Parts: sequence; structure tokens; C-alpha cells
Amino acid sequence: MFITLEGVDGSGKTTQAELLVAALGRNTVRLREPGGTPAAEEIRSLLADPETPLDPIAELLLFCAARADLIGRVIKPALETGQTVVCDRFVDSTIAYQGVARGLGIVRVREINDAATGGLDPDLTLLIRIDPAKGLRRAQSDDRFEAEGLRFQERVAEAYDDISRREPHRVTVIDGEGTPEEVHARIMAVVEAKLAR
Repeated sequence: MFITLEGVDGSGKTTQAELLVAALGRNTVRLREPGGTPAAEEIRSLLADPETPLDPIAELLLFCAARADLIGRVIKPALETGQTVVCDRFVDSTIAYQGVARGLGIVRVREINDAATGGLDPDLTLLIRIDPAKGLRRAQSDDRFEAEGLRFQERVAEAYDDISRREPHRVTVIDGEGTPEEVHARIMAVVEAKLAR
């Protein structure tokens, strides 16, 4: 099973990915995007640096290059051997951040991502929903996207809500309010129900 976690900056995705992997056990691979391979980690460093100006199209293509490498080298091989893959961000992030918040357009971003993913979609996406202002306050870094400010994060949140309405068969919205343990319990209820099918 391929599970992704999505949400605005500071929504708790990383913490919840760690808790989910621990709960699912040893046959689970934890990944983050961009990242997970040497090349993708280099791309991550470049993308996170607010001091390095990037054209929005260049930003999009860098995300997709990192994603293609991660899929080919890690995700597909893991899924083929029956492992569960839990990934902190995937295509929905690129649609929300670059397609909507950066204004590149959803159709264009989907087409480029289709080339990068070879059509691979998550079996389940957990969208952790919190107030963007709260997320920005508790975000722990000052990367390129957090530096864009609140209105940018609000556009990202609106885009995520639109994705969840369009793809309810894949995307489940998780209330991100409360303690990490409370949010984890909500996530486990959804994941266990999916695994039981």
C-alpha cells in the first residue's frame, strides 16, 4: 500500500508520518518529498533555500525530477516487494503549491507530474487540515514556502480542500487539531479501515 500525507506547512505531517510508520511496523518504508535518494536530497536543499531565486517553472521541474528519481529508485521497488510506503508529501503538494498558489495551473502541473510518476497514484492520501495561520506559527524552519507568508499558505489550503472534494475515494481529511496522539488515533482509524478492505 502507498500512503501519502499532505497539508500546509506546520500541519504536523512529519510527526504523523513517523507515528504511522512506527504503528505499521517493520515492513514499512518512510519517505519524504523531495528527498529519499542522494539526487533528490540535493534538489531538496536547493528548493528549500529562500536565498536562491527560482522561476516557478524551474521550481516545478525540480520537484518532478526529485519525484521521478524517488519513484524509480525507492517507491516502485518497495511496492513490488510488498512493502507499505508512507510518504510525507507527493503530487498533491505540487498541485497545491505550484499549480494553485504559484499560479502555474492545475492541468499543466498534472501533465508534468504524470510524466514524472508514470501514472503512480497513492492508495490513500491523508490530508491533515489545520488553520494555515496556526501552521505557519508552529512551522520549524524558514524555507522558501514558509517565507511566502500567510496568504500563500491560505491558497495552498484552499487547493488541498478542492483536491479532497474532487477525489474523495483517495483523499481523507484528518482533523489536525489536538495532541499528536489524538491526530494519530484519527489517522489509524482511517488506515486500519483501508487495510481491512
